[in-house]
Amino acid sequence: MRIRNRFTACMIQIIILSFLFASSLWAADPIVIGVPTSTGFLEGKECLKSVQLAVQEINENGGVKIGNDHRLFKVESLDIRDAAPGVPVPEALLGIEKIILEKKPTALVVGPFRSEALMAGMDIIAKYKVPLLGTIAMSPASEAKIKQNPDKYKYIFRTCLNAKYLVKYLAGTMAFIKGQFGFNKVYIVNQDVAWARKTAEIITKVYFEKAGWEVVGHESFPTGTSDFSSALMKVKATGAHVILPIFDMPQSGTLVKQWNTMQVPSLMAGFISPLAGPGAWNTFDKKIGGAVNCNFEMGSAVSSDKVPLSKTFAAAYEKKWGTKLEAGHGPAPSYESVYILAQAIERANSLDADAIVAELEKTNRSGVMGRIQFDDGHQAIYDMDPDKAALAAVFQWSDTGKRTLVFPTSVAEGKIQLPKGLTAIKE
Repeated sequence: MRIRNRFTACMIQIIILSFLFASSLWAADPIVIGVPTSTGFLEGKECLKSVQLAVQEINENGGVKIGNDHRLFKVESLDIRDAAPGVPVPEALLGIEKIILEKKPTALVVGPFRSEALMAGMDIIAKYKVPLLGTIAMSPASEAKIKQNPDKYKYIFRTCLNAKYLVKYLAGTMAFIKGQFGFNKVYIVNQDVAWARKTAEIITKVYFEKAGWEVVGHESFPTGTSDFSSALMKVKATGAHVILPIFDMPQSGTLVKQWNTMQVPSLMAGFISPLAGPGAWNTFDKKIGGAVNCNFEMGSAVSSDKVPLSKTFAAAYEKKWGTKLEAGHGPAPSYESVYILAQAIERANSLDADAIVAELEKTNRSGVMGRIQFDDGHQAIYDMDPDKAALAAVFQWSDTGKRTLVFPTSVAEGKIQLPKGLTAIKE
């Protein structure tokens, strides 16, 4: 009887303590995370869902500890439409200011889709002193602005790949291709937006011009373009060995489909956003075999056994949302940004923006993309070893719809295979 009474008393105490703990969570105001981005686009949708997944996980584990309180996160999102063709940057800026003023977020995650909107929005973020962990916009110009005036712009961070690091991965892939096949003629096609133009410019100057490649053609296409046949005819005429595409618009997958249909004797290798996820195989009528595509961040649409947390994230996302990740840019850093923010708040033991920024700068986290740390421009550092830096991944579609990681060597599962009709210059 005594044992039973003691057990009953113990259970009552546990229930009371649990109730008190839960009550403290309910009583405290939630910590608002604002997500202003282009939610009508794949990357924006999946970034928002990745933020919501991380928030759910953190809240289910007790929330964020500040002093004696445990605070829950709450997500507030707004579609600022900056990725849509024809939407002016000032309209996106109004959306950023609206979510800051109306929802009073402690921090912003994901942020503008277009670099043009990010650059213009930096003054608004600085004005209201709201930390931003950006996960889509890629122009390194924002980092230069931070370095020039760190006191004013210290609130802006980027956890995703930027154009500078994209060049590093694309150049590495091109060096692989040249070494393996002897190819040295490239035709560049890019979307006519800031990050894509800058990527094409940088890779030409820092790699192609110095590595013995001949750029036999270069074209830019307005957002929304859906017919690339004339450019592919020029590719044939120039005898280009490689087509380097740089696009994030939904229509850009048509480029690969037309390349396949027209049997253009060139290797397609670069970045086309809608080619990243497993659903692209059926979306583009199984006509993308042979294409080599850069996935901007490990965990965004692809994962590797050599980066176990990328597998964990992919499985958790599919379980929550009932679908696999399709976006190759944004989801993984969006998910990680919530954890980075939570840890910074706990280390700061405060919701003060300056205190949070100081702790964000100290970030050293092993996560979905590998090791995450920021440089002095508040850009997450990307390299080739996931134990030392964040990681992107390059894969190739097979003729059977399988994606095989081919670069970097730290996660590679196989070598690049040439499509039918294309032969190496050297064996």
